Amino acid sequence: MEDCCFSMEMDVRDYECDIQGIVNNGVYQNYLEHVRHEYLKDMGIDFADYARNGINLVVVRAELDYKLPLSSGDKFVVGLKMVRESKARFAFYQDIFRLSDNKPVMKAKIIGTALNERGRPSIPAELDALLASAPG
Repeated sequence: MEDCCFSMEMDVRDYECDIQGIVNNGVYQNYLEHVRHEYLKDMGIDFADYARNGINLVVVRAELDYKLPLSSGDKFVVGLKMVRESKARFAFYQDIFRLSDNKPVMKAKIIGTALNERGRPSIPAELDALLASAPG
């Protein structure tokens, strides 16, 4: 995670595990989304305020590479790096590592865009400034 610009530690909760005793595959997307929202909030981008103003930040593609399962009680860290992919798209490169042994759990690339009130891709000024200043 040497390239990440934001990270957050989390814990696996019992109810996130399936019958096999490991985190259900879909739960990982919740982890990733939570960290993206926290990152944006930390950078001054209010996801909910955007939506109230007719601007919707949406995921258009998700690439998830599962490496190692997490189990109940595991502590882990999610790292994030945001980069501009094109004029209308941005990407979040995210990694999850188990803290007990620093083993990689997941690598993800989440591509998003912002849709204006007409449903057309349109990156708002403050998000555009964040992307311009993001290392990458």
